[in-house]
Amino acid sequence: MNEIPLSLLFVSLVLLLIISAFFSGAETALMALNRYRLLHRVKAGHPGAIRAQKLLRRPDRLIGLILLGNCFANILASSLTTVISLRLFGERGIAITAGVLTLAVLIFSEVAPKTLAARHPERLAFGSSWIIVPLMWLFYPVVWLVNMVANLLLRLLGFNPKGETHSALSKEELRTVVAEAGAMIPERYQNMLLSVLDLESASVEDIMIPRNEIKAIDLDAALDEIVEQIKNSRHTRLPVYRKSIDKVFGLLHLRKILIRMTHSDFNKETIAKSLDKIHFIPENMPLHQLLLNFRRENSRFGLVIDEYGDVMGLVSLEDLLQEIVGEFTPDSFDIQKQKDGSYLVDASITLRELNRVTGWALPTEGPKTLNGLIIEYLENIPQPGTSLRLMDHHLEITKMEGNLIKQVLVNPRQCG
Repeated sequence: MNEIPLSLLFVSLVLLLIISAFFSGAETALMALNRYRLLHRVKAGHPGAIRAQKLLRRPDRLIGLILLGNCFANILASSLTTVISLRLFGERGIAITAGVLTLAVLIFSEVAPKTLAARHPERLAFGSSWIIVPLMWLFYPVVWLVNMVANLLLRLLGFNPKGETHSALSKEELRTVVAEAGAMIPERYQNMLLSVLDLESASVEDIMIPRNEIKAIDLDAALDEIVEQIKNSRHTRLPVYRKSIDKVFGLLHLRKILIRMTHSDFNKETIAKSLDKIHFIPENMPLHQLLLNFRRENSRFGLVIDEYGDVMGLVSLEDLLQEIVGEFTPDSFDIQKQKDGSYLVDASITLRELNRVTGWALPTEGPKTLNGLIIEYLENIPQPGTSLRLMDHHLEITKMEGNLIKQVLVNPRQCG
């Protein structure tokens, strides 16, 4: 060593610090890669992404090679520093040069490259893969031996070194990804994606039209009444029953029957022969399953039944799509904003729709409508003019219809 010029030793020391910085930055960059963005780049045929993905398939080998190179560079740098110190300052300078080397390694070979790699992981990971891949082949026997010993130690400690290194995102994690997408996904599309994620947690009961609002045909009624109901109906499909809505036996498509109504022999038997099969849906069926059933059965309409087989409500494909994309019209007739900033709300509106339109966070685990939520909170049937504070919202009941709350005034200025 005494014959080697000091200039060459200093150049070698700088080179070793650069090598150490390369391995430190490469490690951080490769481990900080977004796995889903990486997969997208791989599908697009990006060569750097393809190499990085191959390296990450065996993280034990990748880390083994990186640490092998890093340790080699740092240990050799320490040895060169000792030699330089002895030639320049003697044994008294070893402690000082060791401190200087520690500071240099910390700043130039650790903190700086790792910070840069954390901020620009793709750029550094894809570039460094050009060097790491051939090094992996060159030093494979040494890396294999190091990994074998390390994996054996992990097994003794009860860990599986070849286990899954990256699990799929949960629903809540996906919600966070969508919500944090910012300008990359317009707000209206973010809301749609979040609504799709919510389909599994919501059931048919959350979106159905309640039993008392179902428009249906009683085949035991007078023929003139039935004809008048068909002519004035705003719906294209109506359930048909006898005596009770629980005894529904078919679905009438009004476009089919309107043509036959012009015939002189039109009667109730004609209606009965024109009925399509009606589908019954359990009240607790998740919405994503309902969507699959509608698609499989080529259906757009169903009656919701409880555990006793009684009809609870009605649900259509339009209701389901509205849950995903929101209202098909810009304004909701159930929610009318007043000039003073208050809202006049139809109490039969579902809490999910009310939250979606207003941005409120009323609970949806119990009662499904605003009427049900207020009655559960008061524990009795209120009178018109009753005021209450519910979940930091000031509500005033403005209209009742029998035992049902029909209309509620909500003043947001008194919320909070």
